[in-house]
Amino acid sequence: MKHYCATQTQALLPFPALVDMLARTARDYAAGSIACPERTSVPTHDGGGALMCMPTVGTDLIATKLLTIFGANAALHLPVIQGEVTCADAHDGRFLFGLDGPTVTMRRTSAISMLAIRAFAHRHVGRVLVIGTGTQALAHVEALAALHPAIEVAIRGRTPRQAEQFCARYATDRLTLRPELAGEDGFDVVITVTSSREAVFDAPADPRRLVIAVGAYRPDMVEVAAPTVRDSMVYVDDPTGARTEAGDLIQAGVDWSTVRSLADALDNPPDGTRPVFFKSVGCAAWDLAACRVARDMQARLPDDAA
Repeated sequence: MKHYCATQTQALLPFPALVDMLARTARDYAAGSIACPERTSVPTHDGGGALMCMPTVGTDLIATKLLTIFGANAALHLPVIQGEVTCADAHDGRFLFGLDGPTVTMRRTSAISMLAIRAFAHRHVGRVLVIGTGTQALAHVEALAALHPAIEVAIRGRTPRQAEQFCARYATDRLTLRPELAGEDGFDVVITVTSSREAVFDAPADPRRLVIAVGAYRPDMVEVAAPTVRDSMVYVDDPTGARTEAGDLIQAGVDWSTVRSLADALDNPPDGTRPVFFKSVGCAAWDLAACRVARDMQARLPDDAA
């Protein structure tokens, strides 16, 4: 079985193909043709780390993500998250290939945000605010550069210095990347990618602005203020996982009967007269989508990459 490193995995997951495949896979998941149980997380005995397992079974492929997460590794100059996504044939069980787990997570998570922009942004996207300066901020900048070139992306960090350093490090000629200005407004899309426990975005809900929350993956975390959430039409990528993981929605006390899925919006998009808040919690089905793209891309790579 071929194992692809991070660089090879990135080459196997171009954003245009990945976003298209996520749209197809979201519909498959909603239709019940993909089995995707909730993720399992097992802490280590000393509490310093955890093993996470995310399996999913489609009609064509089986994908399993195994990750280890050790928060103290950063101080040791080791990766905090390590792991792999293995892909097998759903008809005979043959293991086909393995992808770098953190790279898959980065690519498919930011690609889900790009699919949300496709589904919910009813006018040209010219200015985007990304709140956060970590790996997902970088993944979203890369996705925006690939799919929305020449736009303006502002970065907000915990401090202005962090935003400046991020923009200097990841500057690209495909879009304008700069720190957010004090008091700046008028963004078409706001994307939050933090692990905050208090709101980092609290502007009133506005139908001219799509808000996408990617962080706050536990009930005790929150990125977007409760009034902004409650005053919006709420959509999620995974309705099952959101009930236990979407801190923004849990802390806002949303009426879950009114929460819609991204798959619903793909076929029945909102008319644009009301604000939209999209919450991404992720699920193993999106790893399956990545495996589908990688399978299709393998034949196109040069021999030294494949």
